[in-house]
Amino acid sequence: MRTWLLARVHLGPLAVLFALTLSACLLVAGLPRATESAYDQALQRALTGAPGVQTDLTVTVGSWSPALDLRERAQFDTRDRLWHEILPAGLRPLVTGPGHASAKTTLTPIAGTGGSSYLNVGWLSDADRRVEWVRGRAPGASSTMRYEGETIPVFEAGIVDEAEREMGLGIGKTTVIGEHDYAAVKIVGIFRAKQPDDRYWSHHNDLVHVLKQQPPGSLDFEKHATALLSDAGLAVLSGEGRNLAYRWTLPLDPRGATALAVPGLLDDVAEFGRVVDVQSNGPVSPYRLETGLPNLLTGFQAELSTAQTVMSLVLGGLLAVALGVIVLALQLLADRLDHTLSLARARGGSLAQVARTAAGLTAVAVVPGAVAGYALSYLVPGPVLPIVHAGPVFVVLVAVGFAAARLALAHRTPLHERREDVATARPSARRITLEVLIVVLAVAGAYLLRARGLSASAGQDPFLLVVPVALTVAAALVTLRCYPYPLRLIVRLAARGRAAVPFLGLTRAARARAAAVLPVLILLPALAVSVFAAVVTDGIAGTQRLASWQQTGAPIKVTSEIEIPAETIDKIRAVPGVEQVVLAQRGQVQVGYGAERAEALAVDVAQWRSILADAPVSVPPLSEGVLVSPELRGRGTLDLGWQSRLKLPTRGVVESVPGFFTKGKFLIVPIGVQLRPAVNTLLIKGDADVAELAALAPSATVISQEGALAAIQEDPLTSTVRTTLAIVTAALAGYALLAVVLTLIVGAADRARAVSFLRTLGLSDRQAQRLTVLEIMPMIIVTALAGLCLGLALPAALGPGVDLSSYAGDLPVGDYSPDPVLPSALAAGLAVVAVLGAYVHTAISRRRSLGAVLRVGDLT
Repeated sequence: MRTWLLARVHLGPLAVLFALTLSACLLVAGLPRATESAYDQALQRALTGAPGVQTDLTVTVGSWSPALDLRERAQFDTRDRLWHEILPAGLRPLVTGPGHASAKTTLTPIAGTGGSSYLNVGWLSDADRRVEWVRGRAPGASSTMRYEGETIPVFEAGIVDEAEREMGLGIGKTTVIGEHDYAAVKIVGIFRAKQPDDRYWSHHNDLVHVLKQQPPGSLDFEKHATALLSDAGLAVLSGEGRNLAYRWTLPLDPRGATALAVPGLLDDVAEFGRVVDVQSNGPVSPYRLETGLPNLLTGFQAELSTAQTVMSLVLGGLLAVALGVIVLALQLLADRLDHTLSLARARGGSLAQVARTAAGLTAVAVVPGAVAGYALSYLVPGPVLPIVHAGPVFVVLVAVGFAAARLALAHRTPLHERREDVATARPSARRITLEVLIVVLAVAGAYLLRARGLSASAGQDPFLLVVPVALTVAAALVTLRCYPYPLRLIVRLAARGRAAVPFLGLTRAARARAAAVLPVLILLPALAVSVFAAVVTDGIAGTQRLASWQQTGAPIKVTSEIEIPAETIDKIRAVPGVEQVVLAQRGQVQVGYGAERAEALAVDVAQWRSILADAPVSVPPLSEGVLVSPELRGRGTLDLGWQSRLKLPTRGVVESVPGFFTKGKFLIVPIGVQLRPAVNTLLIKGDADVAELAALAPSATVISQEGALAAIQEDPLTSTVRTTLAIVTAALAGYALLAVVLTLIVGAADRARAVSFLRTLGLSDRQAQRLTVLEIMPMIIVTALAGLCLGLALPAALGPGVDLSSYAGDLPVGDYSPDPVLPSALAAGLAVVAVLGAYVHTAISRRRSLGAVLRVGDLT
């Protein structure tokens, strides 16, 4: 048979096949690239946003004797080259820039302070590029001095102005450090970081800030500062008698990180740590690797696994529905070829010839469509995954294979005849048993998934991917087996009426042939996955809003480490958009008379509750007394030390305080109990400009609920999940509508023949339209309801297996309350398309003459 001639004759169905194949291949090849690109961006953002001390690779070794000391820059450079040489291949693309080395002491007390103040010394290999001297001069060579009868070294060093202010150090002052092996530090200059926000300084926060620590059981804080030495100071710095550590930092460049490489990066970091451990600087001084990169990658991998699971579910459903619509279009082509192939078989054509013709004719449409969709997918930025190549090939194989098998089975015998008066065949006992088994296994799988949760093994849990498929197949089987029975009951009721159209339309719907199975298998997963995606999207959106309020505790929150002046508060009240300002004081209080501490918030709770009237969070009412955290419950009246001694009775327990506390020991007190509240927090109602408020209070931090929500929503992984769900929902809705249209077209010839018969008996055009609607609407309505119920049930069934808290501000997404808008829109869209199709079909049938439809003898 001549394939190209058949292609010209059946150009319409082939054009539909081409368009469907193109869209399916574009989606199956383009969406994975887009999602993987977003995964890469999310990883790079996570690594970039983390401090350098967590992401960078730092090799460290201690020294406690002169034999282990490193006194020259060349010794550090030699080891730096070694670390780069032994770096695993997977890490080398990420460690592209030069590293730096440092030598620093720790826990070196200032003599005579009783351990309350510590002054360490440190050396940086790239200090000349990192700091600038604002007062005094850069340190030079060391000297010596006599102290308690001994000669001790005197290091020339520089400090930051914060250390000068907090520690009482100044230019020209010499400070003795140590407990027994003394040394002295002479301050000769004040420096500051050239780029204080550089991730580099997270490794050396002790050099640019004074660190305060509260020892266990103590009410006072220790102060720790580090002074910067020169190369000459390094030459006399020894680990003998003090805690001295050398570090080599290999900075990580997150721009080259990819999500696909995360498992390999974890292995490479472990391997690098193992190789570093076997290096030695002596018999008792091993090197070790310090990095927080594995923790960051492991946390990202957990978030990524959830995203991949959700994407696998929705993309798998999208691919199944797309293939179903393609198969429905192939059914249309098969019906058009039925007469031609029957004639060929009657004239001696072989079954192989029939299969080759069907496969070749299908390939004429689907191969160019697949190539076009595959080519267009390269316009989508992202890495080329195996699914990009395999997806279009799979679509082509399924389409060509189904066409060949379908027509070969239909024409396995020449001159095949079909009984027009038989609706359906009774299913065998074996088939019924298999279908019941599938339903039971699907329900049992959903129960087990909720009972056991996810597998603890790495990667995606296959059980999580199998259960939704099994539930969809089970729902389709139940729908197919059950929906004719209520229709037959309605038919019996319609038979008692005088109108013939309802009886005829519903009878044809109830006695639909096996061809009606395919639309059900397409519409049900399409609606189920789209409703599932919409419900999950709504659940994430609602939880994101809740998380943003819990992070801020007010429409706008202003916090400061120091007291906010009254004149600043007045200026803030006058800013356009500010409706109400609630004053608050946050601090740490002493519980009792011991060392127990708790976080406290003093605020007018009634005013605070008023600005949270429309928010999804709130706080219990409090007029007097104190609200405590669960860890402080059951203590009755609390004796607190905060500016003055306070005795306040416990009036309630709060699990968390929005905007302030989520765990630990904390409490809320009325702000009026303070003699003079030192206001350092403002809770603002209104839509004022955050930048303007920040300009009025430069020492404070200003955040808004809208800004916190935007930050959550703009996270690459979060936006990818929501965007992909939206795209899939729209695509599935489009495929569902196409399925309805194709269903009308596939049954058009048989329907036109039936309507033509009835027209000879006086059927009007309006009655013909009603007949067509009543014939197709039951299948659409029942399938839509089944898909809607399945889509609403899937989030609950998969609840413990899909943890979406990473995309909702670290709050668990558990509120999957259905939003009626999208399901109603989908159902309405399907109904409208069905009704319009009925009208179009009737209009086309009306223009045909009865002789074009009925053959001689049909009316006898």
